Amino acid sequence: MSGPTPERPLPQTSYYSIEYPGYIRDESIPIAIGNLGGQSKIDNVFKRAAPKTEALMELSLRPGNPFAHPVPGDVVATNNILLKIVKRKRKREIRTDTFLDGALGEYTAEVVGVIPKTVRFRSMVDYQYQPDMNDPVSKLRVAMDNMDVESIRTYVIPDESSDYMISTTVQAIPTSDIDMNLDPELVATSTSQHPTPAVPEVTCVKSNLRLFPPPLFSRQTIAQGYNYKGNTASVVSTTVDEETGEERKRLINRMRWKGYGPAAIMFNDVHVPEKPPQAVEEGRSQINETILKKLEALFVNRPVWTRMSLFNQFPPFETREILNSKLLLPLVCYVFQDGPWRDTLVRFKYDPRKDPTARFYQRLYFRNANHPIARPSVITRRQDRSAANEQLRAQEQAREKESERKKSHIFDGQNVTKETAAFQLCDIVDPMLKEMIEDPEGLREVCNERDGWYTTHAFERIKTVLRHKFFSLLEGHTATDEECRALLIASEGSAKTASSTRSQKLRAGKHNMAKGALRPEDAAAMRLRATLDRNAKSFQVRDR
Repeated sequence: MSGPTPERPLPQTSYYSIEYPGYIRDESIPIAIGNLGGQSKIDNVFKRAAPKTEALMELSLRPGNPFAHPVPGDVVATNNILLKIVKRKRKREIRTDTFLDGALGEYTAEVVGVIPKTVRFRSMVDYQYQPDMNDPVSKLRVAMDNMDVESIRTYVIPDESSDYMISTTVQAIPTSDIDMNLDPELVATSTSQHPTPAVPEVTCVKSNLRLFPPPLFSRQTIAQGYNYKGNTASVVSTTVDEETGEERKRLINRMRWKGYGPAAIMFNDVHVPEKPPQAVEEGRSQINETILKKLEALFVNRPVWTRMSLFNQFPPFETREILNSKLLLPLVCYVFQDGPWRDTLVRFKYDPRKDPTARFYQRLYFRNANHPIARPSVITRRQDRSAANEQLRAQEQAREKESERKKSHIFDGQNVTKETAAFQLCDIVDPMLKEMIEDPEGLREVCNERDGWYTTHAFERIKTVLRHKFFSLLEGHTATDEECRALLIASEGSAKTASSTRSQKLRAGKHNMAKGALRPEDAAAMRLRATLDRNAKSFQVRDR
């Protein structure tokens, strides 16, 4: 009877499989699980939301040897079906008059479930290096794996010997070490059919260099096919010693990255750069001369800029040209790595540490806990770039948005155009703050690494008012001058305490309080408040 095969429902029970590259019997299943890292490792690999670092499996055929190279395995998605096959044997043969029935049993297949994930081992076991387990380094590694504190504490670096080659007596063919992963029947068959002859002992020369394998092995199992060719990026460079006339040759990478960033100095450096680095000068012919002249003219009128304030002086297409060039900014300015002018662009030969009027170019920066810094994924960065390109094109078409973009570096106390507070004092036009900034009473005679040309008390007052007004705008309301004056009176005592505890000298590039960072306890409180606000907003969205 012929006809269409009846349809049957597919069970939705999920199973996971491991293609174990070895012989497994019922009693050796615990050994196989141990070679895979244990049941907990297997459970972590098959988790639905397992991170990439945990979605890997390694098979160690010698789990007790920390120097043995494991076999890497990968978790791959599969659409397999798990079958349960049952064989029923017949008690006796059925003989007919003409032939002997060869069907000695009945087979039934039943679909049990699906297999969405499978672990596969497609790599060969790499060449193994077995160090001397009596060596002190081997004993130290075993002690570290076993958390033997006493053995770790008593470890002493052994003296280096000069006998790098030693003679030793070994068996020509070792037979006592049989891998438990081999089929015992195959081993028994091979030994029964081919009896092992007496193994002679031979004397050979053995290396005594004490070369130990690395603590981690690479998952790259297939060598790169370079066809025994030299690196195309390497060229021979010849130098001549002026005194002896000797020629020396060495390989250099002609495709190495050339640094085109602006020259950078620390606050404690005595001299400021007077010209661009040599590598930047060599690339002067590659830049747009029109944009370079505009940059030079801007730095003549104002010797110190932030990147945002400088870019706001150009239309969007010229801003992209400056960012893509990598050579325009290093040709006209240098940067400070710390101090009151940190991350600002400074004109060559101009030293703000010697000019009291440079106090107006000092930079204040406050971290925004509501705007956490997190590294986005590759997809998010691509989406942001495409969105940014669309935004730039829209800004080129809409002239009314251009004026708003050019004011993003200015703070007037009434409007906020960004979520992070990074302003130069000369770009703050709020009347109360401007009066405090221009007040000649709170100045120093010598520039300070933390506060620049301002006294600690005066600079802390400016930062307190700016912080309060900026974050008040982010929260949706405008802070009044009366609020700021009351805040200054309330914080007068803590400001004196802070100024008394800030007498110690800063280490280079460390703990740069000129950025306006909060105290650790204030920063922790702000982060907690930001987290509570985000949770409250998420709950409101869910309720809607």
